[in-house]
Amino acid sequence: MLLAMDVGNTNVVLAAYHGRGSNAKLVADWRIKTDRDRTTDELGVLVKQLLEHEGIPLQAISHVAISSVVPPMNETLLSFARKYVTTEPFIVGPHVDTGIKILYNPPSDVGADRICNAVGAFAQYGGPCIVVDFGTATTLDAVAPNGDYLGGCILPGVGISMDALYRQAARLYRVEFSAPPTAVGTNTQHAMQSGIVFGFAGQTDAMVERFKAEIGATARVIATGGLAHLIKQASRTIEVVDELVTMEGLRLLFERNRRG
Repeated sequence: MLLAMDVGNTNVVLAAYHGRGSNAKLVADWRIKTDRDRTTDELGVLVKQLLEHEGIPLQAISHVAISSVVPPMNETLLSFARKYVTTEPFIVGPHVDTGIKILYNPPSDVGADRICNAVGAFAQYGGPCIVVDFGTATTLDAVAPNGDYLGGCILPGVGISMDALYRQAARLYRVEFSAPPTAVGTNTQHAMQSGIVFGFAGQTDAMVERFKAEIGATARVIATGGLAHLIKQASRTIEVVDELVTMEGLRLLFERNRRG
């Protein structure tokens, strides 16, 4: 059984897969808060508890695949795999065989999660396609008809944008990330929620339209990340939300490199 771990600046997404190739089956998945100070043993205990809650003994995990954009956590992740799963983990990095050309300068600057997004989206939806990832940063990545990674853009994420607004504006406060009744907010809460949902949906649509003008109007648009469902409600360009497209890409990269 494979344990896939996508480590972002805000959250860590974990997924357990049984089998491989076309027979691979997602058994369970989890989303936990990223904690840079978590020790190897703390991570081991937490993963063990998550697995056992789903009826999966830790001993059933034989492989670990990691995509990380948080370098300070990498040593802890390595130590966790070696100590608790007794395996050398697969880690997405510049050295891996992705099976695609990365047309970015330099290729090593592309985040591991963005490579996983491209691989997973192309495998699931074909190309050309655009992956919008609503994480700590909002990223858009363009994938060619043949699966090559063309590049993309990086924007401040929804969460950190609203945190900056809350911290810098004395009369504003934190609000729930949910859709307001109307775009024209009649109170501060609804006005801020309108900015979150309609504002970021509009930003996404504008960038997607520019991408399509450059890579082709037929490009499919796939959204992922914690707030993808919320933003899709107001977006005219997002076609599908796939919360595990990154994990699918990570699984495919693991299998390709393990086979090699």
